[in-house]
Amino acid sequence: MFKKIKKSWFVTTLLPRLKNRYALSVICFVIWIAFLDRNDLISQHAYKNQLGKLQEEKEYYTKEITKSRHDHNELVSSNKNLEKFARERYLMKKDNEDIFVIVREPAAKKDAPAVN
Repeated sequence: MFKKIKKSWFVTTLLPRLKNRYALSVICFVIWIAFLDRNDLISQHAYKNQLGKLQEEKEYYTKEITKSRHDHNELVSSNKNLEKFARERYLMKKDNEDIFVIVREPAAKKDAPAVN
């Protein structure tokens, strides 16, 4: 008279295990840690990306510091290097000299069409 209804996997396997309070506690804990905590998975991924960028910046600034130290040692080593540096970088001159700065404009591309 009554047909036996086939129960789904959820009803037969998962539901009885969810009734266990320890399993339910573990599931809630995992959800809390993975999504709701201050240090959730999304934040950890963002922190990892930020750390990579900061390490690249650290390498760049370390190279710049060594370059600056090298330039500083060259300047301190002799007055001739100091005078050369001042003339090239800051366009300084002696009292009886004139300085002419030549600025070259970049050449136009040959492939570019002419603008009328």
